[in-house]
Amino acid sequence: MYYAPRGVKRLRVKPEKLFRLALISILVSLLVLGLKAAAWWLTGSVALYSDALESVINVVTAITSAVALWFSQQPPDKNHPFGHYKAEYLSAVLVGILITIAAVSIARYAYYGFLDPRPIDAPVEGLFISGLATLINVFWAFVLIRVGRRERSLALESDGKHVFTDVITSVGVLLGLVGAVVFDLPILDPIMAALVAVNIIWMGVLLVRESLGGLMDEAVTPDELDRIKAVIAREAHGAIEAHDIRTRQAGRATFVEFHLVVAGTMSVSDAHDICDRIERALQQDVEGASVTIHVEPDNKAKHQGIVVV
Repeated sequence: MYYAPRGVKRLRVKPEKLFRLALISILVSLLVLGLKAAAWWLTGSVALYSDALESVINVVTAITSAVALWFSQQPPDKNHPFGHYKAEYLSAVLVGILITIAAVSIARYAYYGFLDPRPIDAPVEGLFISGLATLINVFWAFVLIRVGRRERSLALESDGKHVFTDVITSVGVLLGLVGAVVFDLPILDPIMAALVAVNIIWMGVLLVRESLGGLMDEAVTPDELDRIKAVIAREAHGAIEAHDIRTRQAGRATFVEFHLVVAGTMSVSDAHDICDRIERALQQDVEGASVTIHVEPDNKAKHQGIVVV
């Protein structure tokens, strides 16, 4: 018989609070974009243009993450009985593509800067404004990555990683502009823009790769699988063995499936009690666990996997 899942463990932060965090991220990204656009307008710097263009992608990323979080929180329905968790992976793929497009645009702008390097206008004012925007991004990237990892929200974490990429970009741009002004080398400006483009492409590739792993039902990490097996072994007393353990991740949910072998003479009620005990323990120890157990009689034992007795 099959023991079907009855839900997932409640996470530490309510989904609506995560959605509000994503909405705040949109406002923060718009503020940072305004500051960086002002810095570019004052200086005419190619590197600051590339930095501002990446902030445009930050805005799109924040909006995409908010939409994905809202959609992923919708309850299971007739067409999506396992929920909508993977919407966050789709949003991360989209962000990766947008990052790559931004990098191509920056590389094009840097190329024209190489052909015709020009002095930086109002460097002090531009550097100050860009530095302020960078400080805001440092704080917000830390918040998004920390909450995203803790709550297993790929949408928030990918948003935070992109903001952190923006921080690295901005620091490099600022150093390049200081060098261009101090040493009177305008060519450093387009050089920094080109390096920004390369860095953005690399981060976009990593983000898409991580997202595709989730879309392909990637299993949990070896350490987490060991923890799952330990919980089953600890709580399965009364059964004979557990085998064919399979896991997959979908956004904030972790799906665990396995076969539980019990004595052929055991009543359905007693087998159900063991399954209940295992499920409760897994939901306490594994974030967002949804458990499916296939109960089998002792003649189906494979004498492998988790041997209870």
